[in-house]
Amino acid sequence: MTPHILTILLMGLGLGTTITFASSHWLLAWMGLEINTLAILPLMANRHHPRAVEATTKYFLTQATAAATVLFASITNAWISGQWTIEQMNHPLPASIMIVALALKLGLAPLHAWLPEVLQGLDLTTGLIVSTWQKLAPFILLIQMQPADPSLPIILGLSSTLIGGWGGLNQTQLRKTMAYSSIAHLGWMFLVIQFSPSLTMLTLSTYLIMTTSLFLTLKLNEATTLNMLASSWAKTPILASITPLILLSLAGLPPLTGFLPKWFILQELSNQGLPLIATLAALSALLSAYFYLRISYTMILTLSPNNIVGTATWRLLSTKATLPLALSTTLTILLLPLAPTLMALFMF
Repeated sequence: MTPHILTILLMGLGLGTTITFASSHWLLAWMGLEINTLAILPLMANRHHPRAVEATTKYFLTQATAAATVLFASITNAWISGQWTIEQMNHPLPASIMIVALALKLGLAPLHAWLPEVLQGLDLTTGLIVSTWQKLAPFILLIQMQPADPSLPIILGLSSTLIGGWGGLNQTQLRKTMAYSSIAHLGWMFLVIQFSPSLTMLTLSTYLIMTTSLFLTLKLNEATTLNMLASSWAKTPILASITPLILLSLAGLPPLTGFLPKWFILQELSNQGLPLIATLAALSALLSAYFYLRISYTMILTLSPNNIVGTATWRLLSTKATLPLALSTTLTILLLPLAPTLMALFMF
């Protein structure tokens, strides 16, 4: 792909998300979602591999279905209430349809089956875009909607945390593992989206940082399966020693950054009189912690068969850009002491 085409497609991604961010009209928001989808399809199929084309087709059909459902829900709301404003979707029927449609776009359980299959067919760079940037526009719409009944988001959120943790247990493909990790994190955001939108934005921000850090780590190691991580000590010993901290941060263990949103979400659920939901969400985090620890074990406590020359690749000068990885890794590990500042910033 030439740099000019790549620039146009990336600008299309940014334009679609920006239109959705800036819109208060459902039709304009739908147009932004469609521009976003159409811009990423050539990036997904860029490898010209049958698996990439299959993943692109699955992604297109899923997003087209979700976009059609979004349009149907907005038209139904306009028919019932006579207006197209995003903040005024108060009728339970179109609001429920819209939440389900946006959950399908995001890949929440039980509408999650497409996400692991799509990520498995993509390269790590495009998989990073699908796992991070493509989540922004639907979440902005969900936060703007604010329907009165919180039961549907809680059901979707709790099922996502459980299925996201359960589905990643026996995975050996790292991209599928990251897909289930994404499902679990989105479930945590959905649990609290009705009660504290600012906390949802904080959770989304930390998720974007942590996921970016792990995807860039996998890309630097050129690892797509669990066994390929066994050579990390020979390739990048310093990064191999830091990566378990990134994984434990994704699992939500203190004193790392990932503990921050889970801590506040459990506190908010308890304050809302939902201790059972908070307990189930906390237990589901243990499922996710298991496969993060499994990746850590493979990366730092196993060594692949190698020769003397192969174990010294870290001595060679690397030409890969490591500044984004360094910044995201630092934020992933060391952001917890800034919790009061972050909460004040997002609450404002």
